Amino acid sequence: MLAPETARERIIASMAPVAETEQAPLDQALNRIVAAQMHAPVDLPPFDASAMDGYAVCTRHLPAQAPFELAVVGESAAGHPSPLAVTGAEALRIFTGATLPAGTDAVVLQEDVQRRGERIVVTERPRAGQHIRTRGHDIAKGAAIVRGGSQLDAYALSWLAACGISEVTVRRRVRVALFATGDELVDAGTPLAPGQIYDSNRFALRQLLRDLPVAIDDLGRLPDDPLAIRRALTQAGETADIIVASGGVSVGDADFVKAAVESAGLLDFWRIALKPGKPLAVGKVGQADFFGLPGNPVSTIVTFLLFAAPAIVARAGGAPQPPLKVPATLARAVSHTQGRREYQRGTLANEGGQLVVAPTGDQGSNRLATFAGANCLLEVPEDRADLQAGEVVQVLLLGKDNGLFTHASEQATQGDRQT
Repeated sequence: MLAPETARERIIASMAPVAETEQAPLDQALNRIVAAQMHAPVDLPPFDASAMDGYAVCTRHLPAQAPFELAVVGESAAGHPSPLAVTGAEALRIFTGATLPAGTDAVVLQEDVQRRGERIVVTERPRAGQHIRTRGHDIAKGAAIVRGGSQLDAYALSWLAACGISEVTVRRRVRVALFATGDELVDAGTPLAPGQIYDSNRFALRQLLRDLPVAIDDLGRLPDDPLAIRRALTQAGETADIIVASGGVSVGDADFVKAAVESAGLLDFWRIALKPGKPLAVGKVGQADFFGLPGNPVSTIVTFLLFAAPAIVARAGGAPQPPLKVPATLARAVSHTQGRREYQRGTLANEGGQLVVAPTGDQGSNRLATFAGANCLLEVPEDRADLQAGEVVQVLLLGKDNGLFTHASEQATQGDRQT
């Protein structure tokens, strides 16, 4: 059995990124992978601006000591810059975000003055640069704003919009063919016949895939029929980039997926020293990389998060990072048998300034209830037996905070600027 890190590294190293690119309008680019580094087309802000409501002044014309009195000679509002320039010991009323008037180099807060008609009394002498957002303070024209290979989140997109960018060049979506196997499966909303259960795995995978740059081809539920499974795999291998299947990869008499992959393509490995998720099948069918996830619902979700999701990011041209682990104190004892690493579903909370984690009840791999209210995976090392309350353990955050993706935005540096 492969160690989880070995399996993950092997999987990611085998992913060939899609080469095709396309233009995406900014409001349709959420979660897409940037094709190449982008640079700011403008300074942001594009002018020196006031950071506060107050009065713009020129410090070199002010008396040496406060308090002192100044005449208010005009006003500069956001979107309505003043045409006046300050040439002496005088002030212009100014509002947050407004252009700094010519000749001024500081803003006095409105709460630091006393207004007397068209004059103000300044109670504290300002310093040059006070309460001013200089041109290019957020980012300078030509500086790198988004790295190639990063996934665009709402924050990166808002920064691009602030720079006046309306569309981005992104890698095309990864084509993912998805199916579940099992004669016992039926769709939610259908009355259950004896021996049937609802197909939750395929539904869970569709929801998890929504945060990834993919186009899903849902092949539905396949029967426990080796010919039907092989036929579906072969067809998907002609059009998909990645095939994700749930169920049928263990060693039971009705587990036909592993054998179908070996017959129609190539099976790289199929067992990992992991609980839940030992029978993870990884291989290739036609042009598509194949992931056969275990059939138990919790195993399906955990192996998707740890292995299939980062592989999809790599296939999309991204750079998946090792999972982000956070230390936390264990709230109660955890039973564990040495030999395989285990990821229990848990709740992470801040209790009096200390991060505390507790497992969410019985951790059976069939129990989706363990994900109800869970916000992390509690890591139990393979070389440990039972863990005791009060021990410090590592947890993996669920959701995008788990470190699967690189951050799209980057602070501009001199070396990033175009020449």
